[in-house]
Amino acid sequence: MTGISPELASTIAAIVDEGSLDAAARALHITPSAVSQRLKSLEQQLGQVLIVRGRPARATAAGESVIRMARQIALLEHDALSALGLDTAGGRVSIPLAVNADSMATWFLAPLARLAEEHDIDFDLHRDDQTFTARLLESGEVMAAVTSEQSPVAGCTVAPLGVLRYETMATPAFVKRWFPDGATEAALQRAPFVDFDRRDTLQHSWLRSRGLDEQGIPRHYVPASYDYAQAVLLGLGWGMLPGSQATDAAASGAAIPLGGDPIHVPLYWQQWNLRSSLLDAIATEVIAEAARVLN
Repeated sequence: MTGISPELASTIAAIVDEGSLDAAARALHITPSAVSQRLKSLEQQLGQVLIVRGRPARATAAGESVIRMARQIALLEHDALSALGLDTAGGRVSIPLAVNADSMATWFLAPLARLAEEHDIDFDLHRDDQTFTARLLESGEVMAAVTSEQSPVAGCTVAPLGVLRYETMATPAFVKRWFPDGATEAALQRAPFVDFDRRDTLQHSWLRSRGLDEQGIPRHYVPASYDYAQAVLLGLGWGMLPGSQATDAAASGAAIPLGGDPIHVPLYWQQWNLRSSLLDAIATEVIAEAARVLN
């Protein structure tokens, strides 16, 4: 069997990135029929289905391997052009990264902004819970991730970032209404709290540390980090605020701690084990920023 054409591999990546064959055609500046023909050609060559058509289109396990190859080729090509002193502006490289929502809201964007000033680079951020971002590395959907997984994903390296600290906070008015005698067991069973989404377990862990089960306790779901903090600061419920959000809220008097132990979530940087000066530059900047802001 002949090798996989980089052009065909990049087409598979474009289909998944853009969500459909038509959108991939627009991004690649070719016709939809050309995209379809490239997909058909590579699937016939490999004897495997690469794309499951849907809304959006998604890669099969075989397709994920091809996409990972396409991303690696694009990254290495960018590195080579840079090393040769050639202009890469006409072929800016896209770097997909996975990050948890709280890191994105509190510290992760600053190092990316600095990197974008120095390199011809477009960041494609994928947001997920820190316990799930490693899956995006396994699939080849991203090249690096902020994750709570200490064990390296196959084919990846791992470096510690630090610890994101969460404090249990509520507004003074909320505390006055729901916790006049403090955050007692009876009060916590009645007072509503704010959950990020149905995979968020921070509030559940804090309740269990107080000897309570979260089942049956009123809650609101607010699945965006900034909006989550706003919901707590508006008195919708109590919740766990991370890092600078908790510090700023306490300093301004907008929210006060409910007591109990904070929750500490260790974070790690995992990236493809690939000799790439650009990927290493991203890691260096992200790790340095984390060292400045994480406990």
